[in-house]
Amino acid sequence: MPPFLAFEDKDPGTTSRTPLVLVHGHPFDRTMWHPQLTEFATTRRVIAPDLRGYGASPVTPGTVPLSRHAADLAELLDHLGVHTFVLAGLSMGGQIAMECAARLGDRIRGLVLADTSPAAETPEGVRSRTAMAGRLLAEGMRGYADEVLEKMVAPYAGPEVKAHVHRMMTATSPQGAAAALRGRAGRPDYRGVLAGLPVPALVVVGADDTYTPVADAEAMHAILPDATLHVVEGAAHLPNLERPREFNRVLGDFLARLDGRP
Repeated sequence: MPPFLAFEDKDPGTTSRTPLVLVHGHPFDRTMWHPQLTEFATTRRVIAPDLRGYGASPVTPGTVPLSRHAADLAELLDHLGVHTFVLAGLSMGGQIAMECAARLGDRIRGLVLADTSPAAETPEGVRSRTAMAGRLLAEGMRGYADEVLEKMVAPYAGPEVKAHVHRMMTATSPQGAAAALRGRAGRPDYRGVLAGLPVPALVVVGADDTYTPVADAEAMHAILPDATLHVVEGAAHLPNLERPREFNRVLGDFLARLDGRP
């Protein structure tokens, strides 16, 4: 039986290096990770799924909580025979990665948290996400994409980056995006999970990110027992696309450290 999620699985063949799993944010798809797939798939297995409701994966209307996304990832990795891995997530993908950290125990060898926050949603945030879900269902994705493009990436980002991000947003199913927004509005507080994380973590944030600012990344870094913090200058909410060389260098250093661990 084929897996529920669509995915890209780049495997260079024989390698002892731990696989890397990349979890995209909202409202994007697995092509968000193209620079990282290109960079790292030559030396290790790299898996990038489309989350439920995004990209080529099926849409589930209503509400899709972060726990469902985490279960989808676990089922996909079981299907692919991947038991241990490094897990990287950006924004909503980072919160899904934290949910996985709470559920998957020693399967995770290292955690990469980019432009994300571990705090539970606020009452204001619940109202905002619920209202946005309704708007996307009524109006579609284009108006929203036009409004937030230069918050997702910095206004000074290159035109090809802006075009890629806008294309991902407008291609997303409104039903899928709305279901994820409703689910994300009910997310728990992951700070306790992070405080007890038994593996190394890498925290990355764009210096000009207004959704999850540097102060949030610093607070998250302070909670983690074994973590590195890196601020990417000249980037907003998607530093992996805006400054891919720097992002890849920092991620590569982190992966090399994990490869050297028993």
